[in-house]
This record gives sequence, structure tokens and C-alpha cells, in this order.
Amino acid sequence: MRFTMAMFLLRMTSGFIAPTSKRTVSCLLRPLSTRTNNDNDNNGKARRSRPRNNIDNLLSRLATHPSYKDGALWSTTAGTDELDTPLVTANDDDTNAAAVVDFDKLFPNKGKNPLALPPRMRFAPSPTGSLHVGGARTALYNWLVAKKGQLEEEGDRAAFVLRVEDTDLARSTKESENSVLADLTWLGLTWDEGPDTPLAKYGPYRQSERSSLYIAIARRLIDEGKAYPCFCTPEQLEDMKLRMEQAGLPPRYDGTWRDADPEVVRQKVEAGEPYTVRFKVPPNSRVVIEDAVRGTVAWDADATVGDFILLRSSGVPVYNFCVAVDDAAMGITTVIRAEEHLTNTLRQGLILDALGAPRPRYAHCSLILGEDKQKLSKRHGATSCNQFRLDGFLPDAMINYLALLGWNDGTDNEIFTRDELIEAFDIDRIVKSPSVFDMDKLKWVNSQHLKKLEVEDILGLVQEQLEFLGMVKEGAEEGKLRDFVFASTALAKQMMETTRDAAENAKTVMGYNLPASYADLEDGSEAKEMIEQGNFYGISIKILEMYDAGSFPMPDADNLLAAFMDGSKKAIVEDTVIGGEEGSYPMKYKETMKSIAKDMNVKGKNLFHPVRLALTGEMSGQDVTKQLSLLAMATEENSVVNADAAGVVPFDVRIQRLRSFCESIPEQFRVSKAASVVDSAKSEENSSIDAAKADTHKGESVTTASAGADPLDGYDGPPITALDIRVGRITKVWTHEEADKLYCEEIDVGEAEPRKIASGLRPYMSAEDMEGRLVLVLCNLKERKLAGFPSHGMVLCASNQDHTEVKLVSVPVEAKVGERVTVPGFDFEGEEGQPYPENKIGKKKVFEQIAPFLTTSEYGVPEFCGRPLLTSAGVCTSPIAKGSVA
Repeated sequence: MRFTMAMFLLRMTSGFIAPTSKRTVSCLLRPLSTRTNNDNDNNGKARRSRPRNNIDNLLSRLATHPSYKDGALWSTTAGTDELDTPLVTANDDDTNAAAVVDFDKLFPNKGKNPLALPPRMRFAPSPTGSLHVGGARTALYNWLVAKKGQLEEEGDRAAFVLRVEDTDLARSTKESENSVLADLTWLGLTWDEGPDTPLAKYGPYRQSERSSLYIAIARRLIDEGKAYPCFCTPEQLEDMKLRMEQAGLPPRYDGTWRDADPEVVRQKVEAGEPYTVRFKVPPNSRVVIEDAVRGTVAWDADATVGDFILLRSSGVPVYNFCVAVDDAAMGITTVIRAEEHLTNTLRQGLILDALGAPRPRYAHCSLILGEDKQKLSKRHGATSCNQFRLDGFLPDAMINYLALLGWNDGTDNEIFTRDELIEAFDIDRIVKSPSVFDMDKLKWVNSQHLKKLEVEDILGLVQEQLEFLGMVKEGAEEGKLRDFVFASTALAKQMMETTRDAAENAKTVMGYNLPASYADLEDGSEAKEMIEQGNFYGISIKILEMYDAGSFPMPDADNLLAAFMDGSKKAIVEDTVIGGEEGSYPMKYKETMKSIAKDMNVKGKNLFHPVRLALTGEMSGQDVTKQLSLLAMATEENSVVNADAAGVVPFDVRIQRLRSFCESIPEQFRVSKAASVVDSAKSEENSSIDAAKADTHKGESVTTASAGADPLDGYDGPPITALDIRVGRITKVWTHEEADKLYCEEIDVGEAEPRKIASGLRPYMSAEDMEGRLVLVLCNLKERKLAGFPSHGMVLCASNQDHTEVKLVSVPVEAKVGERVTVPGFDFEGEEGQPYPENKIGKKKVFEQIAPFLTTSEYGVPEFCGRPLLTSAGVCTSPIAKGSVA
């Protein structure tokens, strides 16, 4: 073994091939004229003895090669020749120093049906770069099948095998291998056998460590007349190619040495002439496979490939030869890989047939495309797994999304835990059509996984992101660091799509983007339009006066986490919930806002938006007390925050800039233009409620104005007018062919063509109950595919708290199809009342922000912040009280 490996490695060094090493390989392969235990050629002549090479000299020469270290290639681990049941052993008595293989035990699946065996799956990356999305999906699909098999089978016969295909020494690097293994480990795709288990039954698991096996099998194929040496020079092969192209034939090897005179072959070998080893494709051979994804695939092998190379003249085996041998020798039962490998199956199938080894089942998955429908590449953004880790994605979310790129479980479910994926995954549900990588969809999936985790579960990941951005100091005090990470995480938890969002959000919160002057405001911006309403100036002056007098509340330096915790010291993630106990900073701030509202006769958005812009420099964001508390952590003595990298603007500096900005506001915008909008909205609301009460004689449930606080006072999200909710009529309903819980619907919403919408309503109602119904449809959602069906919009339904009961919102029978649903107190007619475009709804997560405030009253009336959803024919209703609308 030691000698054979030395000879193989020597042939990989800088193109140098000594005549003696040529003869060595020729003897290892034993061309047609030789046999294992026969020292005579076909003419009865005794072969001349070959002088043995000195192994120490060979090793010393190899040691000078940059890829060779400590007696082996970098990929070789010590002890690989100490297998419990070795496939390859050195035969010291063999004068050819050739590897001896027990072919009876070599292929564990020989004579068996691979589909009847516990699944042995493999992922076989080449260490020539990073692990990208396509490779990660391939690894995941194989891992899922193996893990499911392990749950169903006793013992360790089912396995996920990691095999490193590193025979391309010019491009393979140890760094790339380590990177791929690290990415698989991050994804949680742990392997049962791999390069770190070289002594396992079917090891070693690097192809560069298995050269003896390839050489022995090549020799076996030559002995059996299934392969042969080819002495054609590169010039002869090029000439052969040109002649075929001129004749209009597809270029392929013409078989010059296929049936050569054995004596001529012997003489050329003895002369040390270089040669390749070619596979002898059987005449009229045809390879047919039943691909699990693509169905029946067949090739005319003789006409397609001709006699192809197994071993190069350097002695290095080619890719397809190694793959076929390793799949057979490692007992692989199923191969899931990308469709670009489909053509390789022809050569691999021929080799497996020649070896008498059963072919594994194949499943060739379609490519993953970018949004431009081109093959996914770096130009589409992040594609390597490590980059997704750096960008703050969770490994469980990554495998969830990767699984959906070409597979579904037959339902509309898109969020899976790792265990749920293992249970649900089935090769037969891999789809044939290409999948499009949608970064927005990945972020949404990631956000759903984040929502299932507690703040404490992701503190380490958020801290990692803060460190990536250089926002926290090295060697920072542990207690203060944990508090800052906790606050940053709790602050962003509800809106996070990635853990990086928490770090980026913290950076925004600690910054201050109020322009230097009014003239610097962008025309048409929300900030400029709000300032021109006249409330901002007066409120800002009030804040400045209170600050100068020392009466404006500030975070308590001894309890900076007060705003982030409830009474039980549990993290607050809901932006509508205020932390702190009686007398704490958040409570003092709340009282101050009430005082300002009373003194200046403003409330709702006319108060909150000016205050937010004045204190934070932003028109939207999280609770102000939490933001200012985080800022206090960043500016306290011995803070853990790197102020320069984080862009911290201290509160006193903000006050100075606010003062300067107010001085630049034109006089005409320093006085409020109109009375409180809330009073007008309340009047309209009461009129609508009175009208709704009149409908009670018709048997409809209605809502009454709340006697308590107005829910709109605490609302600081996008306007309800951003949503384009219309009355629609369902004209057709059918079941989705591949999704058990999905209905497909055609709905008339007043457009030229009906909308096609998929909804997960099959478990809750029949198609007959839905057809002909008037419904509410959210129309300004971007079209997306649900289990392959292009869905453009969403039917709004009412559900109880645990979502075990779901009903369609009832629309008054006299409502007009296509009319827009309105809410009292909001202007749906003017320019500001126009719905947002689809892209803005999706990117800004507008519906997700509004949805928590879409509820049903105690009488079952769908409401937004206590105000009913109205059509021209009256109030919408539902049979579910105190529920949600989505």
C-alpha cells in the first residue's frame, strides 16, 4: 500500500513522469497480455523482471512537492491502511507491488435491490470553493432521506455519507474542504461517515486516499477485456476530432487501440510510452434509468460517448470512474444530485454494469435560478452558506427554505422544524420544474423561525452580528455587554427578519438622521409633509423647554433595562407594550406625553409622529422609551459600545441639532393648520356606529364604541389606507393537485380578469360553501407561488385565538364587487388615501404591521383599532367574536 500510494502521488507532481513509474503503473494495471499469477505472456515468453524502486527514494522526492506533507497528501489522514475490514491491502509478495482487492466483498449491495435496503445516502463535494445554495440543497435532501431511514430502521445500516472528491489536485485545497465541512456543520447536516472517520467500514472518504482501489479496479477491467490501454497522443486525438467534425459527426474516440495487437501493446508498455486507460463501451449498448424526478431517461451509449477514459496518462483516475467505484464500494442506495450531473449517469452506469454492481436509484433535481430566471450565481447576491451565516440567517430557517426549493409536502405549509422535515420529506415529491431563489421569501421564513424563539435563545447570534459590525468593544464588561445585547434584541425582536437586523436596527436607533435644516428635507417626504401640518414646531419647542428646565424624563442610569422588561422581568418584544413599574422611566415618559397632549390639544399621530422625529430623527420605529434607553446604554460611562463604529449621537447633541432645526422652520409651518384630526375621525366613527346599530333589526351583529381608551391613540404603524381591501365574489373553486390543504380560487374583484388566489381553507369549509360568496380580498399583495400555484392576493378570514376555527368575513349582500372597503375616520379618497404599491407592501411588511390591529369585536364585527370595516352597503360581520382577521 505504501509503495502504491507513493507511486500514485509521484505521478501527480508537476507533470513529471519517470519511465520507471510508467512501468510501475503498467504493471499495476496489467494490460491484456498479463494475468495475476502468470509470468508468461501470450507467446510463452518469460517476462523480464522489473527492478524494484526504492521506496525511501520515492518518498524523499515526493516530500519536495508542495501538496505533500509528513508522508502523505494534505488530505491523507494517518492510519488509513488500518481498516477493520480493509478493501485494499498491500501484497508485499507481489513483484508488481500492486494492490489486491477482495472483489467478492468489495460491493456490499451486489445481488441486492438498493431500493429494498436501508438508505445509504451521500453528499460528495469537490473542495474547490465554498458550499453554495445548490450544493447545500443537495446535501440536505440526502441528509433528510438518511435521517428518515434511521428513524425507521434499527441499527446503523442507514447513513449519511460525506465523501470528498478531491482528485483535482490543481484546484482542491484544504481551506475549501474545511470551509465546506464548517458550512455543513453550521447547517446541522452532520454526517455518519466522512473524512473525519477514516477508519469506518467503507473509508477512507477522500478520493485522493483511495487511489489503490481505482488502480486495482482498472486492472481488473483490463483483465476482463472491459478496458484497454490507449497510446494516442494529444495531437492524434485532436486530428481525430477535426476529421469527425469535417465529416459532420459528433467528436468521439474512434477506437484506434480498442482491439490492438497485445504484442504491440506489450512493447509500448515496456518502452515506457505514456497511455490512458479507456473503458470499452459494449457494442449497441443502451443505458436506461428510472429517475425519481425526471422519469425514464435513456441513452444510446455506443453512439453518444464512445470509449471514454478511466485513468489519465498520469495515472490519475477521472471523475466518473471514481464516483461509480465509490458509490458501489460504499453501498450507496440512492443518489440525489443536480440535473447538471444527469449526463454523467451514462458513463457511471456503464462502469457499474461492467463491475457487476447494482446501480443506485437516481434523482436529478432541477437547477435553482435567480429572479431573472438565469442560473443562480454570485451576481444574484449571496449564494454561499457562510455568507448567509454572516448575514444573520438561522440554520434551521436555511434548511427549511432550501427544502422548499424543489419540494413540498402536498399542503400549503411553508414553515417546518427540522424534525418535521425529516418526517415529511419524500423523494417522490421533488418537483421537476426549476425553483427560483427569492431572498424576500427566505427572509420571511427566517422571521417565522425567529418568532418561535425567545429573546434569550438568540442573544449569542445577535452579539455575533454586533461584533461583525464592530459595534461593541473587545474585552467589554460581560454584564454590560449582555444588557446591551439583550436590549438590542428585545427592541428588534418583533420586526427581525435576520439577527443582523437587530444590530442594524440598534445602529439606526443610536444614530440621529434629522437634517440640519428644514431646507434639507426631501420634497414629498413624510417628514416634510408632517412638519408642514404645523404640529412639529410647537411640540419640539415644548420638549426643548422641558429639557432646559430639567423636567423632561430621561432613562434611569441604575435601571436601563426597565423599558425592556415587564413586571415579571420577562423581555418585552411587543412594541405596543410599555415596560417598567410605577415611577419608572417608561411610566414617567408616558405621563409626560399625556401632559403635552393636553397642553397642546393634540393626540394620536399628530402627537406621536412629531415627538418621534424630534427625539429619534426617524418617522417610524420602535417605542421611544426603549430607543432612548438603548442610547443611554451606548453613552453611559464605560459603555461597551464602540461609538464611532455604531454612529452614536448622544441625547444632548440631538437636543442641540433639534434646536437648530426648529430655528430653520418657516413661520407658516409653526402653527397647526387645523383642529385635531382625531375629533373629526371620532365624529365619523360615531355616525357609522349609529348606522350599524340600525342594521341589528336585520339580524346582523354590530360593534359599539369602546368606553375605554381609543386603540388608535397607541397605534404608530402604517395607515389602514395602505391596504387595498376590496369586495370580491368567488366564481370558481377547485382543490390543489399537490397540496392537501389548499383551495385554488378565481375571484372577481372588479378587474378585467378574475384573480387567481390560493388559500388554506380546505380543512375549514367545502368548495360548495365558498362558490358564489362575497368575500374581502387584500389585492395589493405581490403574486407568489404557493405549492406551484400563482396566487395574487389573499382572502380575509376571521379566526379564533388558537386558529382552530376559521370563517369567511361576511360582506353585506348589496355590496358592489370591486368596491374598496373603508374604515371610519380615515380618508380613502384623497392622494394620501391611495393604497401602497405591491412592492412597498411586501418590502415594508405593511400588512404584518397592521395585522395585529385587525380584530373582531365582542359582537363579531371586523375592526381596525376599534373601527368597523365598511362597504357601501354597511358593516362587514363574522360569526367569530374577539378573534383576529387575516
